[in-house]
Amino acid sequence: MSAQTLEALPDAQATNKKSAGHIIVDTLVAHGVERTYVIPGESYLDVLDGLHHSPIETVVCRHEGGAAYMAEADGKMHQRPGIAMVTRGPGAANAHVGLHTAWQDSTPMVLFVGLIPFAHRDREAFQEFDIKGWFDTGAKRVMVLDHAERASEIVAEAMFAAMSGRPGPVVVGLPEDIIREMVEPTLHPVIPVATGGMTVTDWKELKSALEESSKPLFVLGGNDWTQEGSTALTAWLEEHHLPAAVEWRCEGNIPFSSPSYVGPIGYGRPKPTYDLLEETDLLIFVGTVPGDVITDGFLVRQDWTKKNFLVTIDPSLRGRSGPVSHQIVSKPDVFVRDLVMMDFAGKPEWKSFTDRMRAEQENFAALPAATPSAGPARMDTMMANLVAGLPQDAMITLGAGEHTNWAHRYFPTEEYASMISARNGSMGYSVPSAIAASLNFPGRRVVTIAGDGEFLMNGQELATAAQYGATPLVIVMDNQEYGTIRTHQERHYPERISGTQLKNPDFALMAQAFGGFGVRVENDSDIPAALEAALTAIDEKGQFALIHLIVEQRVKAY
Repeated sequence: MSAQTLEALPDAQATNKKSAGHIIVDTLVAHGVERTYVIPGESYLDVLDGLHHSPIETVVCRHEGGAAYMAEADGKMHQRPGIAMVTRGPGAANAHVGLHTAWQDSTPMVLFVGLIPFAHRDREAFQEFDIKGWFDTGAKRVMVLDHAERASEIVAEAMFAAMSGRPGPVVVGLPEDIIREMVEPTLHPVIPVATGGMTVTDWKELKSALEESSKPLFVLGGNDWTQEGSTALTAWLEEHHLPAAVEWRCEGNIPFSSPSYVGPIGYGRPKPTYDLLEETDLLIFVGTVPGDVITDGFLVRQDWTKKNFLVTIDPSLRGRSGPVSHQIVSKPDVFVRDLVMMDFAGKPEWKSFTDRMRAEQENFAALPAATPSAGPARMDTMMANLVAGLPQDAMITLGAGEHTNWAHRYFPTEEYASMISARNGSMGYSVPSAIAASLNFPGRRVVTIAGDGEFLMNGQELATAAQYGATPLVIVMDNQEYGTIRTHQERHYPERISGTQLKNPDFALMAQAFGGFGVRVENDSDIPAALEAALTAIDEKGQFALIHLIVEQRVKAY
């Protein structure tokens, strides 16, 4: 590309052409993208210029990790990829944490990375890096736009790759000189994604297995669902008195209140739910596979005489362990569409099995007393008061840490995508994901529970919440330590505490400084009033709200 082209672009109206950067934006619009999460950089200014007049909302974030987390959360909430945009080198490095989350959580996401000019490549230019070398092992595809006329095609391919098969992250590199080139503004059509479905053989195999089973169990997971699919499956399960557990941090794939819901399966699960995997004589995984978290490190359900049906669009079955009796290559919604046409008389033993496990779940999820105790603040009291006033469509977002256990146990996830969390155990996810949820669903109550260690990893994104009007309720459980690691430390190195203790600032004052409501709570008796004040700030003043809850160390949800 000539220096003259770089210095002065041709007039688009006179040439009836558009820059490749603007065509990228037009293609995203054609794919239904509503917002993108960005950290601006000089390497992709032409794309930013294209966003200026587009219907896509540009959410300017404070750190690439926060932007990538927001895009990943966006992908969990929609049947399309979340979009993040960052600059080269350091910017791309900072965004990597969101890509890892999208990879392990099977979340559709596209990360656009501005690159050095094509003409400067392989000369160790400022912020140059090997985009394929960095991302090839942690993304479904890594593409670089080397020809401006392929801009729309590359975007369409990226969106397709993120959604096809097992969903996941795709990286697209944008050399800054290429995206400024003027080309014909023809848009590539949306590429349809295959959804699979049950074959006649699949149908017969599953129906026969169910009819022979006395204790069948469905295990639901992944992000590749819709509310319609969840509703249809729930009705069918309830009609036939069949139970369903939910993969760790996927709660909401079946309503919390459904008589067929028997609890979460993952880290920290209650023992009766843990025992289910060995007790059942037929497991049907839908949208997920029996990975290490579900099987307690590939230890549970490894008997090859057991029957396991796996319903997943991923033919490679990455991450699974134990026996595979039959795979049905299908996305969850399409499988459910076919399943609900399968009818047979329910068995009495199905109902007794489901009722017994449902009773265990109801006992596990029974709220503690809402009346405060005399003494330090307690998460039990906070959850009892919070849950009692939640609307039907309330959402919870979570990062990683022991603070999440209170949400797993008590938060009523009644609709699909009502729990947005990081199943790869990534800390720092809570605040960015809550902002993305609030922006996507401005009328819903969005709550996030963050640990004190996790909160400060991306707490600065509260500035983004204030800037764009996101109104999550942020509960920071402050026990002055990295609690999960301390728990492991106590198990393996008892009474030798090292590298896990923290000294924290006043997070409530931080929230106020960012333009939101903040309150510090040290006494249990102050929880009801603090919660009421926080919700009033959200509902009447349109602010985000933060409750800084000072709790004792070594507190447990179960």
